[in-house]
Amino acid sequence: MNVVAVLHPGEMGAAIGACLVSRGLRVVWASKGRSAATRSRARAAGIEDLGSLGRALGAADIVLSVCPPHGALALAREVAGFRGIYVDANAVSPATARDVGRVVEKAGASFVDGGIIGPPPVEGGRPRMYLSGGAAGEVAALFAGSKLEAIPLEGPAGAASALKACYAGWTKGATALLAAIRTLAEVEGVDAALLAEWKLSQPELAKRSEAVTVQARKAWRWIGEMEEIAASFEAAGLPSGFHLAAADIFRKLKGFRNGAEPPALGEVTAALRRGARGKASPGKSRRSSAPQEPPPSTRFKFGTAAVKREAARRLRSPKRA
Repeated sequence: MNVVAVLHPGEMGAAIGACLVSRGLRVVWASKGRSAATRSRARAAGIEDLGSLGRALGAADIVLSVCPPHGALALAREVAGFRGIYVDANAVSPATARDVGRVVEKAGASFVDGGIIGPPPVEGGRPRMYLSGGAAGEVAALFAGSKLEAIPLEGPAGAASALKACYAGWTKGATALLAAIRTLAEVEGVDAALLAEWKLSQPELAKRSEAVTVQARKAWRWIGEMEEIAASFEAAGLPSGFHLAAADIFRKLKGFRNGAEPPALGEVTAALRRGARGKASPGKSRRSSAPQEPPPSTRFKFGTAAVKREAARRLRSPKRA
């Protein structure tokens, strides 16, 4: 029987652990230094507490890492000496996933890269965990018939994280962008007009732009994920600014963490405006100087005659060496 150590059973990790317990596997964890809330979640999921990390690793054939993105590499370093299968299911960039893989493989473990799409596998729906790497199929088989669909991908370690980055780059990135747009519309006094136009031309956006209120309490978890996605874009030679800005949006919502109720949209937009830099005067550029007009020779000329005159002028001009 496979024994799986879940490090560490937060909301997502505990729910995944429960899926494995339902399949008849022994699932363990290490409670040392963990909060009462984490202990309660693990207990409710049927995950066995072995106290220390060393004991949990000693009992396990497979380690499942589910933690905030910024802790993924540090957690991999903590398991030095583990020689089973190490699954990193964190929202990290492909490059970070490969770094984690190098760390655990150097210590003697096999590495599987994972990317989770969807909410914790509890009630309703069926989230997916994509897996890549040599033992991806073996890990996927553990979840067969459970509330979590595990899908092995063709491709090396890093592929699952890349898929997750692309997916969340849109879903969570769009949440941040729409929240910023609603804030801008409020600042400029055109929110009602924007909603009226959306009703005519983009009827789904009004409701979607308020999704941030539901997500605000867990937006703090997405700061590191947006930064990892930004790094993914930069590594591919693409602009990273989209998701660095999204990270900043979610950073401004940290005050709603663990709130009893979702905030109202007005509370969210107020939080986004707090601490912002001074507002530029309407109609004025933030740049220190206005852009200069292009020289006359580079201005676009209309009409066939103008094009012919320009061509003749270029032919008469002496060629440069």
